[in-house]
Amino acid sequence: MSQFVITGNKKLSGEIMVNSSKNAATACIIASLINRGVTRLKNVPQIEEVNRLVEVLVSIGVSVDRSRRELVIRTPKKFLLHKIDYSAAHKTRSIILAIGALAGRVPSFKLPRVGGCKIGSRTINPHLFALSEFGIKVGLTARNYEISIPSLKASEVVLYETGDTVTENALMAASQINGKSVIKMASANYMVQDLCAFLEKMGVQIKWVGSGSIQVQGKARINKDITYQISPDPIEAMMFLSIGIVTKSNITIRRCPFDFLELELLKLEKMGLKYKILNKYKSKNKRNYLADIKISPSELKALADKIHAMPFPGINQDNLPFFVPIATQAKGKTMIHDWTYENRAIYYSELNRLGANVTLMDPHRVNIEGPTMLKATEMVCPPALRPAAIILVAMLAAKGKSILRNVYPIHRGYERLEQRLGEIGGDIRLEG
Repeated sequence: MSQFVITGNKKLSGEIMVNSSKNAATACIIASLINRGVTRLKNVPQIEEVNRLVEVLVSIGVSVDRSRRELVIRTPKKFLLHKIDYSAAHKTRSIILAIGALAGRVPSFKLPRVGGCKIGSRTINPHLFALSEFGIKVGLTARNYEISIPSLKASEVVLYETGDTVTENALMAASQINGKSVIKMASANYMVQDLCAFLEKMGVQIKWVGSGSIQVQGKARINKDITYQISPDPIEAMMFLSIGIVTKSNITIRRCPFDFLELELLKLEKMGLKYKILNKYKSKNKRNYLADIKISPSELKALADKIHAMPFPGINQDNLPFFVPIATQAKGKTMIHDWTYENRAIYYSELNRLGANVTLMDPHRVNIEGPTMLKATEMVCPPALRPAAIILVAMLAAKGKSILRNVYPIHRGYERLEQRLGEIGGDIRLEG
């Protein structure tokens, strides 16, 4: 069990680069199962979530050639789903996307039920309701999803909720059906937009129509050699922003996905953050704008209004937790309302062990009184990626030596943090 040893309260300086998106990468890796041709993915993050998905693909007969940040994926004529790596599949919630991805290639199969972060009940009903409209039947057992597809049909689907993964699952299914489908109440979040661009590379015609509706002209058989570059990760950019803010540092964060951080930056500006947009430019895949953002030490004040997440273009639900360590350094009382998950806000009070003043009002809301002087301690990572990440952020600001044990949840989503943060002056060491 690896751990981070962190000597905090250090001023950071220099530049740090935002890596490619975990959630976009996992969606594109699974969507490669649709393609009978060769799929080449570039700028793939070297993280544990990707490692688990590669293990799953290889176990069912997919050829995956891996060279640093590139994957070359070739699917077999016949998938070996009875040999699926159950342990690897169960460790990632992304595995549910394989239902839509395989629906056009395998008439019936089983998949392990999802795992991933432990942040409360996460219903799969939206997936079941949406996929059934395309002719996909999903049964549930204690361990598995049991999928059968008598026949696929184009459909007009209203999503039960505006979710990222359910939108992706519906997109993958619709992409393999001749004819026009419409997905209503769809998410337009960053990973969905990456997936749309990836599917378009395969020859699928995708058009956003109206408000939150996606029109998909699918193809029953997709066989095309393609190359796609994964976009940078707005959630990692937000983590680096929060680290710079709580350590009161001068740092420049390069390749920030600006389109997916505008509201977060506005909230931070109203809290008193001093920052400059040094330049803006198109990403390598030409799909969105990136920005280099320089932040400076700032005196923060709490917002009078609560901070809460919403579907894009609202504050991203994975960016919301990073406002918690930031609020510990803002004068006044900040309310964070994490309505999406039943249990995630409970983890926010763990920062009290570092000297924060966080009051849990109910399973969804916390009040944070600041500013407080954070102090070092020893902790074990909670079994959830973003709550674990904000403890790391707070430890970088805390005076003294902290130890953060069992950091696998952080490695699921972030790559070589000890090395990258060390390059800008962070005192963080990986042991074990």
